[in-house]
Amino acid sequence: MQPTTRSRIFCLTKELNFKRSLSSQELIERDNKYGGRHFKPLPVVLTRGEGVHVWDVEGKRYLDFLAGFSTVNQGHCHPRLIKVMKEQAAKIAHTSRAFYSEPHGELGEYLTKLFKWDKFLPMNTGVEAGDTAVKVARRWGYRVKKIPKEQATVVFAKNNFWGRSIAALSASTDPNCYTDFGPYVPRFDKVTYNDLNALEQKFQQDPTVCAFMMEPIQGEAGVIVPNNGYLKGVRDLCTKYNVLWIADEVQTGLCRTGKRLAVDHENQRPDILVLGKALSGGMYPVSGILADEQIIMCLETGSHGSTFAGSPLGNRVALEAVKVLEEENLADNARKLGQVLRTKLEKVPKDIAVEFRGRGLLAGLVINKEFGEGWDICVKLKEAGLLTRPAHGQILRISPPLTITKEQLEEGLSILTTVLNSYK
Repeated sequence: MQPTTRSRIFCLTKELNFKRSLSSQELIERDNKYGGRHFKPLPVVLTRGEGVHVWDVEGKRYLDFLAGFSTVNQGHCHPRLIKVMKEQAAKIAHTSRAFYSEPHGELGEYLTKLFKWDKFLPMNTGVEAGDTAVKVARRWGYRVKKIPKEQATVVFAKNNFWGRSIAALSASTDPNCYTDFGPYVPRFDKVTYNDLNALEQKFQQDPTVCAFMMEPIQGEAGVIVPNNGYLKGVRDLCTKYNVLWIADEVQTGLCRTGKRLAVDHENQRPDILVLGKALSGGMYPVSGILADEQIIMCLETGSHGSTFAGSPLGNRVALEAVKVLEEENLADNARKLGQVLRTKLEKVPKDIAVEFRGRGLLAGLVINKEFGEGWDICVKLKEAGLLTRPAHGQILRISPPLTITKEQLEEGLSILTTVLNSYK
């Protein structure tokens, strides 16, 4: 063999080895070596998604029962979202709000007419939208309610979760979220969730309260559904004491609970509505707040902004994402299949699961601590072809894409119950 031929073979072999796909374990090790700490990921490396399914790098298919923490309500890689994203990206993706663009007003008009508020202010992530809501409420408190300077108080429900920014963790009652990140944002107060007496007492004691921010269903806390009448009571108390009601529907909104919004279960209207997650369709970060003019226009030019918020690409994707939810009747699908989900999981023996919580396709199954650890069960579910994660150690999250069919849901529930029944 000539040296030149040998060299070519060596180079070709080297090139093939270089192009070899890394295994899941190799990718996980690289991630752990070079990445900072964030979530603790389940040991699976996903490479593709379609509808309610995702695939790992080895080609194994899984049912997705997490949907990106209720972000991919429209299903993975919905063809309509891919189409508009490609079209808009090929035209113009980013301008900043230094200029007007067509999709900005188009999205605002669609959302305000659909949800019945005067104006929509877009942001990027859920935590940014929550922060925006707090800023608007404080400005309203000073300029409309006439709270003395630097004294505006925002009240939050205990066990809330709306992100991990300095403002969000200042509102948190979870030590894992706030420990060693102080000093915290001042005049953030907390009150027990689902307790109208405690809320009214807080309002009575403190005339500097400008807003009460809460989730209509507490998601990260473990899918805590309040008593019937709680939302109406919140509305009545906020009206009585001239306090803005901020409803954080980043996770519960956009058809997840079987209604367009979770507040719709009691036909109530908050003063500020916070949206995110599914507003993006999982394609491009989009969030924002809806409010009436006298509230949202307390922010004048220059008092708020963002480089990427309101971009043509984000607005176009968000518009199509909401149209998909509406035109495919995904709230109705969540409502119907939520009943199937509840009927099945309420039958799980109490020695395995002590409680089922949920509304629509936002649910949690509370695993008996003596039976097993939520993380270990999720690993077993992964091995059986179903993906989800635990909340607070023992609560199995169940929030599949809203495009899921009855057959697919039953397949996933069969995997779940089989793993539970054979776990020990």
